[in-house]
Amino acid sequence: MGRVLHVAGLTDVGKEREHNEDSYGLLPEYNLFIVADGMGGHRAGDVASKLAIESVGVFFEATSKEDITWPFHFDPNLPFEINRLTTAIQVANNRIYQESLKNNEHQGMGTTAVAIHFVENHKSCHISHVGDSRCYRVRGDKIELLTTDHSLVNDYLKAAPDLTKEQLADLPTNVITRALGMQDTVQVDVQTQPIEVGDIHILCSDGLNGMLSDEQIRDIVCQHKPDISKAGQALIDEANQNGGEDNVTVVLVEVVENGQN
Repeated sequence: MGRVLHVAGLTDVGKEREHNEDSYGLLPEYNLFIVADGMGGHRAGDVASKLAIESVGVFFEATSKEDITWPFHFDPNLPFEINRLTTAIQVANNRIYQESLKNNEHQGMGTTAVAIHFVENHKSCHISHVGDSRCYRVRGDKIELLTTDHSLVNDYLKAAPDLTKEQLADLPTNVITRALGMQDTVQVDVQTQPIEVGDIHILCSDGLNGMLSDEQIRDIVCQHKPDISKAGQALIDEANQNGGEDNVTVVLVEVVENGQN
């Protein structure tokens, strides 16, 4: 019996923002799912996040054909699909950067990105990210954060792991140190994770995890199994109930045996 994916994606402007700069992409034909959280004035964040989603999708479509020219270095030591995913993010970065140079209103725009690509008949997945949009995995009654935010706080912790809670509290929590569109190149973090039937992966912008603890996210997802669409809506509703200080976007992907509801 084969494995199939159940997917749900939702986004909401939140309670305090005037417009939504988040975007998400559901590309089931490639078993690929993405969340992007844009930044920049004059609604440029909205432009950047949409460009990220569009660029990744176009690149995956192009690389489904054999006669393509690879735009960046292909690492022969890595599997094709990891090269494909990281290069797609790099292509998106370059497109956003070039667009920001052409249009004054888009100058300085950028976006985070987190993407998950299911491979080997959904027995494993590749996860890539830039910035502080996250990927969680709910397995059974446990939640695990699989990504590490590219943030000022985490950079300080790497350099000085003995910082006290008081010292950490003095650092701004919303400063990210890596994003698409900031420079003409970007470093993309990528990892591979094994999949178990029943796993639910959650991609989200920081509008979710900024309003909810990891344990709250886990409890809401577990409470609404097996309907991940209801789980996604409940996550957004709870984030807004807790203040809704930012746009909030969530994509949930559950791996089930074919034939299960």
